[in-house]
Amino acid sequence: MYTRFLRYWLGVLGLVLGWPAAWAQTPTLDPNAPNQPTLATPPVPPAAPAPVAPRRRLSHPRVLLLDAEAADRPLLRRYKLKAIVPDSLSALRAVRELVLALQGDAYLTASADAMRWTRDTMRVQLYVGQPFRWAYLRNANLGDGLLTRAGYREKLFRHRPFLPEDWARLQERILVEAENQGFPFATVGLDSIQLRDHDIAGRVVLKRGRAVVFDSLQVVGTSKTKKRFLIKYLQIFPNQPFSQQRVAAAAQLLRQLPYVKLRAEPEVRFARGRARVYLLLDERPSNQFDAIVGILPNADANQRGVQFTGDVTINIRNIKGGGKQLGVQWRKNDALSQLLDAQYVHPNFFGTPLEVAATFNLYKQTDAFLTLRPRLQVTYPTSRAGRISFFAEQRGSFLLDTLLKRRTQLPENIDSQYNSYGLGYAWNSLDDLFFPHRGYLISGQGGVGTKTISKNPAVKPELYDGVLLRSTQYSFGLRAERYFPVKRAGVLLLRLRGEGLLSPRLFTNDLFRLGGLNSLRGFSENQFYSSSYAVATAEFRQFISADSYVFLFADQAYTRRDLGTGQDGQVDQPTGLGAGLSFRTAAGLFQFVYSLGRTTQQAFELRSSKIHFGLTSRF
Repeated sequence: MYTRFLRYWLGVLGLVLGWPAAWAQTPTLDPNAPNQPTLATPPVPPAAPAPVAPRRRLSHPRVLLLDAEAADRPLLRRYKLKAIVPDSLSALRAVRELVLALQGDAYLTASADAMRWTRDTMRVQLYVGQPFRWAYLRNANLGDGLLTRAGYREKLFRHRPFLPEDWARLQERILVEAENQGFPFATVGLDSIQLRDHDIAGRVVLKRGRAVVFDSLQVVGTSKTKKRFLIKYLQIFPNQPFSQQRVAAAAQLLRQLPYVKLRAEPEVRFARGRARVYLLLDERPSNQFDAIVGILPNADANQRGVQFTGDVTINIRNIKGGGKQLGVQWRKNDALSQLLDAQYVHPNFFGTPLEVAATFNLYKQTDAFLTLRPRLQVTYPTSRAGRISFFAEQRGSFLLDTLLKRRTQLPENIDSQYNSYGLGYAWNSLDDLFFPHRGYLISGQGGVGTKTISKNPAVKPELYDGVLLRSTQYSFGLRAERYFPVKRAGVLLLRLRGEGLLSPRLFTNDLFRLGGLNSLRGFSENQFYSSSYAVATAEFRQFISADSYVFLFADQAYTRRDLGTGQDGQVDQPTGLGAGLSFRTAAGLFQFVYSLGRTTQQAFELRSSKIHFGLTSRF
């Protein structure tokens, strides 16, 4: 009798609390059984008097009175049932929620046995009963590994309160593990149920159903990306056991690719034990070519002719549909400095999910120094844990100063080489890579290595006295962004980014360069040289179309220049304020920014304002 009673209650609670469909297989008793408030129809309350004004809705507060055993009243006080409710419907709802809360706290037989109505009072005869608990829960036909990964621990189901929510959660985790091992139609339930007094014992039974394997990957849309690349990138291989986790992760992984646009979530169709995955992808212009060239008079008054400045960017993505990327950027902002960046990215290296990237950076400060920085990075992309990277980098800096022999003290720049290794991490949940409206972007890296200072033959040897020629140097960087949608077409961006160097002795050519459109607006390009810095940004964007918007921003930075010479580091707190617009033209995406900057040595002045503009064309 108790066993049938328990099975009935487990079935009813499954329907009320929304447990998995596996509970539908539990046999139930007569639905007219007593002490079940959700099935028994309560007496109809007396009709309220007709309102005087038909257009006005009157409220008829009801007083709730509970009749329960004296021993149960301290327990009921914990649920804080309202003594007065707005109307009779709210009274019924409050009683129902109280009963469900008691049943969820192991009082499975709790019920509202009788309800009596008066004009303004509802009296409920409430039965609480005794709490149920697990005697034990054993494994019937599940593998120990599957049950362990689902979070089952025998001690959690031995002499512990029988909480339906815990049992439902265990069911859900078992089903998730099963559907990730090739059994998407599995069901789970209790078997061999025993009820002794208020102790419940049983076994977990899993009905796996038919095994399912992946069939193929189908691309629907205008995307030119090859299926062979997508299969390796998403790790969805034909004839491998079906995994719902991989299908769910596919959407997030695809959103990280700048050259495809995901129109809808991936779809799965099952037939004869095979699952075919459909990806709704469209091609997205992501290749980039920009070129701006300027002509300046020669900076050296003793020489004739002109000098060229400019900014040229070439970025080719998804080469031949295989996901490979190649990028080159050359920038010469003035007559005294130039920058060269090159990058190549090769995904699915040797058929693995690993992504290998090689980068090269060159920075030349005329008549000062030249810095070369090659880097090799291996990245493992995942959907849940983000992108985890390991990198090795070599940074060499060489003096170009032609007046070294005349110097009587060590120059601000130095010949050095820094070999480092480190880890990087990146994770994003942005809804769009180019024009996000919501989501997070977090990235960070840390490295450690050995810095070696080389003695320049043109520098007097005694100037190196007291300088540590070999030391350990640490570097770190962080970037965090959050996008909030505001009303219909507004977006609020909050961003924090920073970098730092830790070393016994630093020189100017070791430092980070800050300032300009891509780092700190309101200031000249590379205006600040810092050993560590942090920049906080608040920016509001009002979209006027899918890829055009106007914006207001504020950049607040903290910079520190500490060369390790025993003197206090130079600290500054520059602020940038401004507005701008970004809109689509026939030639590409044009961005115009007007900004003002303030430092400890400079106030906000219109004559020192900066105008930044850029044109980005994608094809």
